[in-house]
Amino acid sequence: MIKVDNQLFSLHTRHTSYLFRVMETGHLEHLYYGRKIHSAIDGLTEQHAFAPGNTNIYDSRHPEFSLEDVCLEMSSFGKGDIREPFVELTLSDGSMTSDFLFEKFEQGTGKDEFETLPGSYDETGEVEWLCVTLRDKNSGAVLELHYYVYEDCDVITRCAKLINESEDTVKLNRLMSLQLDLEPADYIFTSFHGAWAREMGHTDVKLVPGKYVNSSYTGTSSSRANPFVMLGTEHTTENEGECFGFNLIYSGNHYEAAEVGSFGKVRIVSGINPQSFCFTLEAGESFEAPEAVMTYAWKGYNVMSQNMHRFVREHIVRGVWKKKERPVLLNSWEAAYFDINERKLLSLTKAGKEAGIELFVMDDGWFAKRDDDTKSLGDWQANSKKLPGGLKGIADKIKALGMDFGIWVEPEMVNTDSDLYRSHPDWVIEIPGKAHSEGRNQRILDLTKKEVQDHIIEEMSRVFSSADISYVKWDMNRTFSDYFSQGISPERQGETAHRYVMGLYRCMKELTARFPDILFEGCAAGGNRFDLGILCYFPQIWASDDTDALCRAEIQTGYSYGYPMSVVSAHVSGCPNHQTLRTTPLETRFAVAAFGVLGYECNFCDLKKEDLEAVKAQITLYKKWRSVLQQGTFYRGRSFTGNGSADTFGKNSVLWNDDGNVTEWTCVSPDQSKAVGFVMQKLVVPNTQYGYYKPQGLCEEKEYHFYNRPLKYNVKDFGDLVNTVSPVHIRQDSIAHNLVAKFVKMDGETENITAYGDTLMYGGVKLKPAFSGNGYNENVRYFQDFGARMYFMEAVDKENIKAQ
Repeated sequence: MIKVDNQLFSLHTRHTSYLFRVMETGHLEHLYYGRKIHSAIDGLTEQHAFAPGNTNIYDSRHPEFSLEDVCLEMSSFGKGDIREPFVELTLSDGSMTSDFLFEKFEQGTGKDEFETLPGSYDETGEVEWLCVTLRDKNSGAVLELHYYVYEDCDVITRCAKLINESEDTVKLNRLMSLQLDLEPADYIFTSFHGAWAREMGHTDVKLVPGKYVNSSYTGTSSSRANPFVMLGTEHTTENEGECFGFNLIYSGNHYEAAEVGSFGKVRIVSGINPQSFCFTLEAGESFEAPEAVMTYAWKGYNVMSQNMHRFVREHIVRGVWKKKERPVLLNSWEAAYFDINERKLLSLTKAGKEAGIELFVMDDGWFAKRDDDTKSLGDWQANSKKLPGGLKGIADKIKALGMDFGIWVEPEMVNTDSDLYRSHPDWVIEIPGKAHSEGRNQRILDLTKKEVQDHIIEEMSRVFSSADISYVKWDMNRTFSDYFSQGISPERQGETAHRYVMGLYRCMKELTARFPDILFEGCAAGGNRFDLGILCYFPQIWASDDTDALCRAEIQTGYSYGYPMSVVSAHVSGCPNHQTLRTTPLETRFAVAAFGVLGYECNFCDLKKEDLEAVKAQITLYKKWRSVLQQGTFYRGRSFTGNGSADTFGKNSVLWNDDGNVTEWTCVSPDQSKAVGFVMQKLVVPNTQYGYYKPQGLCEEKEYHFYNRPLKYNVKDFGDLVNTVSPVHIRQDSIAHNLVAKFVKMDGETENITAYGDTLMYGGVKLKPAFSGNGYNENVRYFQDFGARMYFMEAVDKENIKAQ
């Protein structure tokens, strides 16, 4: 709901309020963002009598304050505010002072996208919007601030548009999407950093006077620094305390800064990275900044995350696959890498079909002379030696086996050893006549050029329509270097990075419109472009090339703060893991991947019979609980990052404080009738039997059947402890040992209780004791290094339980 009363603007969601007003000077003063309150100016407006010392007053009529010591809705340089600006202009006379003052506002309902960038959408037409127009006193520049209120998600989005209504050229050096000024407080700024194979590392910084910047200059949203960030009070936990979440619907260079100014006020800005950015606006031209997303919660990070999850599911992801259950897939990459052929692929498909796989994906290596990563990118013709019948031939054979077929492509890239590059050397991002820094032996096609966009659209359309293709993995395996477009004049090269992103969006928009039934999955060397911009076109993204279960548990926890698990693609792969050489239990690999969009990437043809049977059982179980896992409400508990639990026995106790050694998740169906839980530990702590699991999100008044899936374990997992019960000595790895292991399995523990939701959530479930070196039977939990458990909860009637 949006109210405008006497130049007070009030934006209300179901649980939050956002207020700002027009000051006497014509600037916009930010008043409040937090728990829902009544609209009022009295008490919220900061009072001033004399400007602070050594500051600049705005003008002689208002000597009582300086813009440096005011919470503003937007800011610029030159009139006293020396903090992070919202907008920076260079005018035709070379001056850089701008002074945007209120001119008018407009409000209504419905959501229209900007012309050049994707954004949120609303299928009901009920979302309320507000546009506040400001005009620069020093030029003909006009700034529109757009607000959209998603009431049920407790989300407000913001974006901005600069229009040059002067007769002169204006250079835009910066235009943020969001600015939020807050009163002084002890805040923690959280960002998510990393690199290839270790995305979304949770990083907390205590805000002190100065500035903290989270940004990308890779040409993508980046695995180095995701555009999603958080701000919370110092003692905020997963389930208590105030916090904010911010994200940007953009897939290029981004910039988030948290600054504590000289007077303690906190400023958050988010938008396109101003580094090397400069956009020239001729008379009458305009520039649209990407849409930013913000939410507030006072009950901890879980509620904040759930606000973001609802928003992404309902107002970012769109099309046929918005609410459709995603298939379980088998990807050929780690099974074969580039060494693929029809025989090998069909063998993998048959093994996958037997295990319950629904979609087979042929990864890199299927086209032209693509035997390694040095050649043929850009030449999208099937290799006739590997695929005698081309794409249609392999697709038809896989479809005949009862599975859907998908392929891998990397449309934005080209190898210099390719027919495409030899035909169009001017189609790449490079500086003519100067050495180029390579990444993964490939170069980036110049999507600032319309003819390159047209080529990608038509070439991919040819490929996608040449066979019965149900799924496309769209990859992008390098970052930008040597920014330069041969299609842009020298004085406008500062536009290259942004124009590339606009060109990419045009390609994605056109292709997803032409092929609405294909399930597109985004990928960029793993999570190098995991953002809301991509999710506007592709309903899921490959979260990381690292499939190690321990790493993935941390990575997926990081993503869960800003993104629902229904958009996080996750695979079970072989061990030792291809990225870490770590060996983790097969059941752990499955449990971690099951909380994302499940797939497999191991060689089913080489799996042991018992492992293949285990995979078959996993897939059957996942299909039963798929709707809960993909569409349920997600909760974090204890965490490897140490942010999950407030109920530990002591921060310095290695023995009792498992916060940091344990990760805990719960996913609950929308009607609270079903839930799936997850507990994983890093390392065994000797002689520690006690363990517990605390679900969240259950209905307090419902009774639930709580149980696990009992497993059997290989007797060889217990080493020569077998001799403590064997009547004869058995040497490890001997023929006798292997023979015993073939016929003797150790029963795992069984959890089977019925309890009310409040008992389970607040009291927790005390699990069967873990193995501690004092004996083992079916009442002992075999919970080794990197061990994990899944727990299941179903609301049931007492009579049904008694009958069982």
